[in-house]
Amino acid sequence: MTSQSLERGLRILTELAENGPVLGIADLARAVGLNRSTTHRYVATLAGLGFLQQDPDTRKYSLGPRVVDLGFAAISSMEITGVAAAHLQTLSDETGCAASMAVLDGTDIVYVERRRSRRQTGVAVDLNLHVGSRLPAYCTSMGKVLLAHRDPAALRTLLDRVELTRRGPRTITVRDQLVTALAQVRQAGLAVNDEELAPGLRSLAAPIRDRSGQVVAAINLAVHLTTWATSVESIVSRFSPPLIRTAAEISHQLGFRSSM
Repeated sequence: MTSQSLERGLRILTELAENGPVLGIADLARAVGLNRSTTHRYVATLAGLGFLQQDPDTRKYSLGPRVVDLGFAAISSMEITGVAAAHLQTLSDETGCAASMAVLDGTDIVYVERRRSRRQTGVAVDLNLHVGSRLPAYCTSMGKVLLAHRDPAALRTLLDRVELTRRGPRTITVRDQLVTALAQVRQAGLAVNDEELAPGLRSLAAPIRDRSGQVVAAINLAVHLTTWATSVESIVSRFSPPLIRTAAEISHQLGFRSSM
């Protein structure tokens, strides 16, 4: 037996998470299929508990600090982050590049772990990424890995919700080209991002599998043209072996056993 009130409250939070970041009562009422007065009661309760906050000027609502607290608590409690942290630090120290892990949430990736090299002196492009950061999946290397391993029907549904906006000089903005690229990623077991997210930023990503063999996360290395101004082929040759090795080590610790 389910709680209708709890379900409605969670639907409001989900709507803001997926289609916000700021929505009014009328927008929320339409999205969750309730009248305005009922929606307002739920929103007022959620705001009182700190799960929503209201802009005093626009009177619209956004997610509140309690949601952030829950999100970070969930990330911290995930088995995968505990397993991956030391491996990512070792990978970052070995390569001198920032190493990250992300999971797929709708059409976005969410960073659940990020490590910097202890010998790194700084880079020109950082994007202020941290645990909890979200980026569009279609123009990131980890996103392409995670999209590539969705079943075809689920992938079509996700892509129907995405506007392929240009983010960098080489962003893929044509759906058929993206689908072709994702098929190549699935076959190769490696995704390469060549200035698709931002100018001067390249990255490589590999999948993380759980004990059932499902791809549950991806890890990447961020490579900046200010420090590695060389061809994509050279970057793949240099960084893909330690990246793939680390992905295999994390997957193995999660219980995945390759049949090969």
